[in-house]
Amino acid sequence: MATPPSPPLLRVAALLLLVVASASTARADLVIARADRKVDLTSHIVRVLTSLKVENSGPEAVSQILLAFPNVQAKNLAAIRAFGTEGKVKGPSTVLPIEVVQPSGVPPELTFFSTSLSKALEKGKTLHLDVLTVFTHSVQPFPEEITQAESQLVVYQDTAQYLSPYPVKVQTLSIRLPGGRVESYTKYPNTKLAESELKYGPYEDLPPFSYSPMVVHFENNNPFAVAKEVIREIEISHWGNVQITEHYNIAHGGAKLKGEFSRIDYQSRLYVRGVSSFRHLIARLPPRAHSIYYRDEIGNISTSHLWSDSKKTQLEVEPRFPLFGGWQTTFTIGYGLPLQDFVFNSDGKRFLNITFGSPMEEIIIEKLVVKVVLPEGSKDIDVSVPFPTKQGQEVKYSHLDIAGRPVVVLEKPDVIPEHNLYFQVYYRFNNISLLREPMMLITAFFLFFMACIVYMRTDMSISKNSPSYLAKVQWDEVQSIIQQIQAIFDQSIAVHDKLEASLRDLSRSGDVQSCKAARKAADAQFKELAKELKPLLTSLQSSPQSYQIWPKVEELVAKERELQDKLMTRHSTVVDSFEKKLRGQDVENRIATQQQEVAALRQEVESLLEYISEI
Repeated sequence: MATPPSPPLLRVAALLLLVVASASTARADLVIARADRKVDLTSHIVRVLTSLKVENSGPEAVSQILLAFPNVQAKNLAAIRAFGTEGKVKGPSTVLPIEVVQPSGVPPELTFFSTSLSKALEKGKTLHLDVLTVFTHSVQPFPEEITQAESQLVVYQDTAQYLSPYPVKVQTLSIRLPGGRVESYTKYPNTKLAESELKYGPYEDLPPFSYSPMVVHFENNNPFAVAKEVIREIEISHWGNVQITEHYNIAHGGAKLKGEFSRIDYQSRLYVRGVSSFRHLIARLPPRAHSIYYRDEIGNISTSHLWSDSKKTQLEVEPRFPLFGGWQTTFTIGYGLPLQDFVFNSDGKRFLNITFGSPMEEIIIEKLVVKVVLPEGSKDIDVSVPFPTKQGQEVKYSHLDIAGRPVVVLEKPDVIPEHNLYFQVYYRFNNISLLREPMMLITAFFLFFMACIVYMRTDMSISKNSPSYLAKVQWDEVQSIIQQIQAIFDQSIAVHDKLEASLRDLSRSGDVQSCKAARKAADAQFKELAKELKPLLTSLQSSPQSYQIWPKVEELVAKERELQDKLMTRHSTVVDSFEKKLRGQDVENRIATQQQEVAALRQEVESLLEYISEI
């Protein structure tokens, strides 16, 4: 098994040896009678609760208490809160303000926070101070890459002794582990590992800035859910709804997967299915959440479960695939909330009162963007957030918007569940503005129906004396004539087909009389069609709108007459050959040239008819 890396906090320990000698007497006025630290390592978010019993042994009252952290820890500090109560017996505590300070005479490798007391601590008095600190990325995977079948081992580095600018009479450290095996841990006197709890101390009479580096190497297969970015949009509608839309880009921040992933092994073989991966996340939504959905870029994801009662609504989000170390996925969840539960009135203003962070359990958000979309027409906007954020404003346009909806944009890095506190957005909104969109719809429909009435009652036809109207009438007449001419030529081609059919019957049956009768009928039909065609041609030629189409019609008439002559000639030749009882080959030789001419003329006639029909 590989040895965990040497902690960088060893360099801090060497520097603190110099600080002890130069600690000012002002800091020595305070003495920490007892310091109990409890470190929770069951998740990838490290929570440390430090309970201090502070005594003022100096001649003057003290109004602030300093808290010290090495820079390597302070850079991962996501949240810090202090609660204090004065007296020898611990009672109800109050929240104390805390801020970063830089005292003189301390090395730059340390970061100091100052807790301001609500009431100065007099000489000989005792203060009970509880400090909650939450760290991200302080539990690091070691090794950094594992196979699908391996469990995830992580390393945590800290100090076994409480780092403080004040002397400590008694101190203890308790580290809660997630269970599973413990590979190694730093051993000092009074160190004990019992099941899933590692204890250091008690240690007595520690000087200021005491420091003993310690490392714990242990198994932790809990979900290391890290969101690279979360965009949370809260849209207020005074028609009764607050719509929440959250876009997630989540990765597994644990040890990266080494080698290939086997879906078969994951589903069938329990001991290699990937204990270090996670398949689902839990989102705790407000109790009256409704219209809940969960989807990604592909579409709706059905692998989710929802439980709700009068106190809470719990959504289990399951991605399309399990997440191993280094893998990531994106998805969106959305839900609606009743307006009356989150928007209230105060001093002539309305205000939104809702939680800031994500409803996901045990998730680290490296960048959280909260967008509060207010109704169009909102003004005098003010924001109250219980911690520092980057604030801005933008405008969003939606359906039926004119000036757009004002959007309050809040950004914060390193967001953890402890940041899921209530914040407020105050604004003024006139109730008359609610009628703007309905009135716009009513006006639009009214104008539409009025336009329809005007259109139906307006005579928009062109004058019958105008040149354009006359030209249109003439062109309509030309089109009507052309259609009649096309019908005549279609009948003529049908007669051609009948003549061809009579010749085929003749070659099959040898009935010359029937063939002659068919020709006689065709002659009569051709004469009738010619009679019908003549007045139509005269009318077309006299129309001023036929100057483009007349040459083609004239050519079509000529070709059709030539085709009739060729057909009759060939028909006579075939009948004469049959009467003379010539051989079939001789008949074919006599009409071969005629056959080619008929085929060529038939193709030309059909092409002209197609051209005229297109016009």
